[in-house]
Amino acid sequence: MQTDDTDQRLVTLLRENARRPVAELARHLGLARTTVQARIERLEATGVITGYTLKSCAAARPPLQATVLMSIEPRSGPEVLARLRKLPGVEVVHTTSGRFDLLAQVVAQSTAELDETIDKIAEARGVRSSESLIHLATKLDRTGQ
Repeated sequence: MQTDDTDQRLVTLLRENARRPVAELARHLGLARTTVQARIERLEATGVITGYTLKSCAAARPPLQATVLMSIEPRSGPEVLARLRKLPGVEVVHTTSGRFDLLAQVVAQSTAELDETIDKIAEARGVRSSESLIHLATKLDRTGQ
């Protein structure tokens, strides 16, 4: 689905606050309210907007976050991913280019819990090596979470 500059600006405004009234969105975009409503409906129907979600404050999220970079054995990706899915502290896994094959976003309530999750990742069959980066402070977050 092709989107134009106005669609992109609309999606950006909705990312900032998905509860913003359509009339307010229309004012920001310089369009009629009915035009903006039609654009939102089209973006939803075509899958550009797939849903709306809760944005929680930092206090509601686990206090510790880390990124775990992993090098894995050849053809072990499905097995490693199956193991990562079983670990409740692993929230997101990406494949990567470069010297690491996978990147996992990990959360925990305590350092002991974080340590245990990182150890289980490193011990997983097919993981050749791993490197952990504990997040200290968030300086920019445009993900809407």
